[in-house]
Amino acid sequence: MHYRDLIVWQKSMDLVVAIYAYTKDFPVAEQYGLTSQMRRAAISIPSNITEGSRRRGKDNRNFLIIAYGSGAELETQCEAGRRLRFGDSKKLERAESLLSEIMRMLNTMVNKET
Repeated sequence: MHYRDLIVWQKSMDLVVAIYAYTKDFPVAEQYGLTSQMRRAAISIPSNITEGSRRRGKDNRNFLIIAYGSGAELETQCEAGRRLRFGDSKKLERAESLLSEIMRMLNTMVNKET
């Protein structure tokens, strides 16, 4: 199966778009701080899904675990954004909803690769 056919990859790309939309309105002072961290964590998820899919075999599980770890980082960063009252709360809710779904999917995929 091509990585683009994976629902988890498609949703993680939607998450990237959602995180960019959410962080767009962050304070300029956060450009190299939380904004950058959140965007890097978000793009890391589909990037690692892609790399693992291309490598296949045992490596795939390792890349899924890395993608899951990036999602965990993003969970904390979203909470920081909430507590700091950055961005639009509706955009944050959209991103967190996608992230939650992606994390469940990745968890299932990692456990199947065992």
